[in-house]
Amino acid sequence: MTQVRAFVLTTLAMIAFAGNSLLGRAALRETDIDAATFTAIRLMSGALVLWLLVNARRTSASGQGSWLSAFALFIYAAAFSFAYLGLSTATGALILFGAVQATMISYGLWQGDRLRLLQWLGFLLAFGGLVGLLLPGLTAPPVTSSALMLTAGVAWGCYSLRAKGAGDPTRVTAGNFARSVPFTLLLSILMLGNFSLDGAGAAYALASGAVTSALGYAVWYMVLPALKSATAATVQLSVPVIAAIGGVLLLSEPLTLRLVLAGVAILGGIGLVIFEKRRAGAL
Repeated sequence: MTQVRAFVLTTLAMIAFAGNSLLGRAALRETDIDAATFTAIRLMSGALVLWLLVNARRTSASGQGSWLSAFALFIYAAAFSFAYLGLSTATGALILFGAVQATMISYGLWQGDRLRLLQWLGFLLAFGGLVGLLLPGLTAPPVTSSALMLTAGVAWGCYSLRAKGAGDPTRVTAGNFARSVPFTLLLSILMLGNFSLDGAGAAYALASGAVTSALGYAVWYMVLPALKSATAATVQLSVPVIAAIGGVLLLSEPLTLRLVLAGVAILGGIGLVIFEKRRAGAL
């Protein structure tokens, strides 16, 4: 794969990941769709598109997903949707991304990874930024919505960790999306009293599932082998930034000083952990 193609595909994947936050927030703020229905349409449309992609490829690659990974995927998607009932696009993306990275770094420590001094400083800086964002105050995000997005981040971190070495990423993701459908249908039944749907909300949910989720993941897995692991981790720092810019430009959301400072601390701290790991590996 040429460098130009890798750059273009990587950029598209990051825009797609940020697009999930934009579409989720827009749907749950500006349309009548309820969070459970948004989750159901997103996962079912994603499962359908991924199934079509897998069958179109007709390769002999292995991988089929698992029920435990599918449940983690469902928890992420459901908590993500309900969280965006009360969070701005930028705040939600920042909390989500911080929780995902914290989960994966913490798992590495539990497995025996050793952080260097600068990595510990970066980890503490990121954690401090997340705490600072969530501390009570006039501009603090709602507690319940923040807790739900933290849950979504932890679930996605667990899902990502389980996906390593599970087989062909696209096939595994397709299997997990398909297995998540019964969970989301059960949620929809439990939340039937809150059912609400309109055309715009359904369109946002379909776009989130079929395009920014299914096609976004497919593009990311296509380009991932061409990227070094440190590079792949680093470029994902752009997702909350893209989401924040999109929220300001497309949804007219305010960009508060608290959010900017927390974002610099969280993304800067995580970046320090990643960069120092890459530097240490080169020594």
